[in-house]
Amino acid sequence: MTRWLPHPLVALTLAASWLLLTNSFAPGQIVLGLLLGWAIALFAARFWPETPRIHRPLILLRLIGVVLVDILVANIAVAWLIIRSPTRLRPAFVPVPLELRSDLAISVLSNTICLTPGTVSARLSLDRQHLLVHALDATDPAALAATIKNRYEAPLREIFEPC
Repeated sequence: MTRWLPHPLVALTLAASWLLLTNSFAPGQIVLGLLLGWAIALFAARFWPETPRIHRPLILLRLIGVVLVDILVANIAVAWLIIRSPTRLRPAFVPVPLELRSDLAISVLSNTICLTPGTVSARLSLDRQHLLVHALDATDPAALAATIKNRYEAPLREIFEPC
């Protein structure tokens, strides 16, 4: 089964994305979306070195909620910072020490940081011990690093890296 359908969730996500992009739920579009999702997932399977294991799915759902709320709050905060006075911004690069070891977990953390307005993952150190994050307004760099570790890294460790 996994040979012909290696990543069913990816295939369904791609099919749903297709339907949203075409803005149509016609039977032909549903079939085409499912075929495209299946074909892309089958083709991409050889590029995935291992199947990711989610050890704590409820924590993953909670993390998704936290990230969505953080994105909303950060959008408002960045808009306020820009409207108020862009000259008062204090941009900074903040090194965030990492406890994550999984490639997937580090990638998800990096992408989560990039999704949140006002922060961007800039570089992963060669020893994979630190992630350099650029913040638009870093009034307290230590607090920013602690927030990233507590809100994102800690749940990701529970989700992808069992103790």
